[in-house]
Amino acid sequence: MDLATLNLKPLNLLIFPDWNQPEESLYLELELIIRSLVNHPDRDFITILIYVSETLEKSEIDANLILSAIVMNLFMEEDLDTSCEPEIILLENLNRSQWLDILPQIKYRIKLNAENHQAIAESGTVQIPVVEQEQLSNITLDSQALALKNFGNQLYRQARYEAAIKHYQRFLESQTGDIELYCNLSESWRNLNRIEEAIAILNSGIHHYPTAGQLHFQIIKIFQQNGRTIEAISSAEKATQILPKEYVFQLFKHLIVPIVYSTLDEIQFYRQRFVQELENLIQQTSLKTPEDKINAFRGFSSFTNFYLAYQAHNVVESQSKYANLVHQVMGANYPQWVRSQSMPPLLENGKIRVGYISSYLHSYSGTLWLTGWLRYCNHKQFEIYCYYTGNDPDLITEQFRQYSDKFHHIPHNLEPVCQQIIDDKLHILVFPEIGMDAPTIQIAALRLAPVQCSAWGHPVTSGLPTMDYFISSELMEPENAELHYSETLIKLPNIGVSYPKPTVGKLNNSRLDFDLREDAVIYLCCQAPFKYLPQYDFILAEIARRVPQAQFIFPRGELLRERLKFAFATVNLDSEDYCLFRAIPTRQDYIAINFLSDVFLDTFTWSGGNTSLEAIACNLPIVTCPGEFMRGLHAYSFLKMLGVTDTIAQNEEEYIQIAVKLGLDSQWRRDIAQRMSQRQGNLFDDKVCVTALETFYQEVVRERLEGYSNPII
Repeated sequence: MDLATLNLKPLNLLIFPDWNQPEESLYLELELIIRSLVNHPDRDFITILIYVSETLEKSEIDANLILSAIVMNLFMEEDLDTSCEPEIILLENLNRSQWLDILPQIKYRIKLNAENHQAIAESGTVQIPVVEQEQLSNITLDSQALALKNFGNQLYRQARYEAAIKHYQRFLESQTGDIELYCNLSESWRNLNRIEEAIAILNSGIHHYPTAGQLHFQIIKIFQQNGRTIEAISSAEKATQILPKEYVFQLFKHLIVPIVYSTLDEIQFYRQRFVQELENLIQQTSLKTPEDKINAFRGFSSFTNFYLAYQAHNVVESQSKYANLVHQVMGANYPQWVRSQSMPPLLENGKIRVGYISSYLHSYSGTLWLTGWLRYCNHKQFEIYCYYTGNDPDLITEQFRQYSDKFHHIPHNLEPVCQQIIDDKLHILVFPEIGMDAPTIQIAALRLAPVQCSAWGHPVTSGLPTMDYFISSELMEPENAELHYSETLIKLPNIGVSYPKPTVGKLNNSRLDFDLREDAVIYLCCQAPFKYLPQYDFILAEIARRVPQAQFIFPRGELLRERLKFAFATVNLDSEDYCLFRAIPTRQDYIAINFLSDVFLDTFTWSGGNTSLEAIACNLPIVTCPGEFMRGLHAYSFLKMLGVTDTIAQNEEEYIQIAVKLGLDSQWRRDIAQRMSQRQGNLFDDKVCVTALETFYQEVVRERLEGYSNPII
């Protein structure tokens, strides 16, 4: 028996029944004990451990049947509080080592009239305090406060948030928690979508620990993530007053932008605010002293301007100013790693050394496409290095490891990974995404290889002076696309990546499994809420007006609920009759939703990438309208490459017309789905772009080598 598998709690009580006594006597005594503990005020924190002797196997007594009968009978008594079933564990055939593991967790042994004295002696439990059945109601947790907190932490790490909350709250009844407890308790509430409780406990923690930066950081983030931008800014201003040397709060104070916007005017306001406040921040940032340098470095290690580009404008200017500030901070801390580097000569094998670095070398939409570049790499000409800086390895991580000549897993440790890259003497270093992970932005702001590239895992210019090229797609880039990037733009053929065909299996669910109406026309609206801008809300309402059976499912769109109420009310409809906000717990469930839906509605200005490709794999018709920037052309490019372009709209009205026709014309819908099914080979696992990518790598290395006059060995 493994101690880790036991559901032990702060109060663990041990019983050694004599199973040779008459069954009736055994039953009555165990019933009295369990009855006392069912009514115990701290029953949520009690586990009853009952030893089962080896001799029981040879008798006619069944311990499980006896205990089940006791619990069932107790639960049938109307005057007994049975809101919580007692935790009962049978211990069978434990060896000495197992007893030694368990004994430190046992608080009391309950004395019985008839006990197995031999087992008590052999188990080493003689020294454990003994309590009579009549004394059980006097047992309290007052002396077990540390155990309550530790069990709460353990439950939190196991994602058992409701149980963790009970333990933390019971602990707080008698004492003040530490900073970790307030953070964990708030996160537990947040994971249960109990946002007000999460905020309240953080405020309580800040009251006790006003200079705890971690608590201020969490309350700012929780306000921002729940669309409460003004409160987030206010909390950041408060934090800067209390902790003026914590640069991260200066970043929040000046540069927070909303996740979702209420109006177009609000977008304009925060766009202008970001530009002005960035200027203010640059003027106020000092890098004169060692303390200034490290404080700014730490601040940028916990902050990104990820949400800026979702305002749907050309961000190259503001992105470049922001990125230059990051570069200055990194240069001040690591001057040896911002100098330009000459191209190292090719070794005897003639191979070009290419490195890929990301915190997301696992199953993640921003990097999943990268596996194709590596899978079809020409290893006769290239040596592949991967640097995994995150720490959530999975099967996709193993693919990255398999496709690499050298794979380095250096989680959350900037200096060692940078030194490793320098030591590997790469010719080219590629960042699959820049913008989602703060430490990755910091690394990208350094010069670790003579040629450094960003790719479209996050499809926005990095703005960094250390980034030479942005690797994109011919089909995704509009005219004058070069104006959108601080880097030199490289457009690979087709969609620019060799995306592996998603494994979707077959449908094993029905609409009833997800509370979807059988007669509904299901429109899947699966993008993150920050991709939905308010000026396009009317489109959903107009579709609903023309398709009375429409049902829009939002797996992640709860923040949009109030905005959609207004949009639907404008056409005299109630959004609650049409919009279903439903969290999808597993990938299998999400794929089932794709199969059960009728139409995939892409977002304007920032198109679905991974989600669109998965919809195509499920033969789900996609309605899309190409945007002004590369980030608004993902689904458009997929459908163009697929050769199914009927559902690409040129404007908002045409988008509505296509969505309505798909909803009302089931035959046309089936025709689109069939053609998507037949042509998927045009889209997935494209090797043409990989050949073009490697040609680019060869050309840029040759140019640099010739420019620096380094001989090819």
